[in-house]
Amino acid sequence: MIEEIVASPEAIALTRIAAAARDVQAASAALEKYFGAAEQEEPSTLELARFAASMQELRDAREEFDRLLSQHRRK
Repeated sequence: MIEEIVASPEAIALTRIAAAARDVQAASAALEKYFGAAEQEEPSTLELARFAASMQELRDAREEFDRLLSQHRRK
């Protein structure tokens, strides 16, 4: 017999936070090459948009996790 493991909403939210944090880290690493460079090359709009979107996803994921925790505390 196979048992299905069901993750709690909090565990799913933490997974979302971890994925978003990895995306922020990758986007940040892509932008780092522009800082301290002798040439004043600027990052592309796509690189900046990727960073902004990943930061927003991280913010949203953390807010959702906080919401879930506050609901859990009220019970």
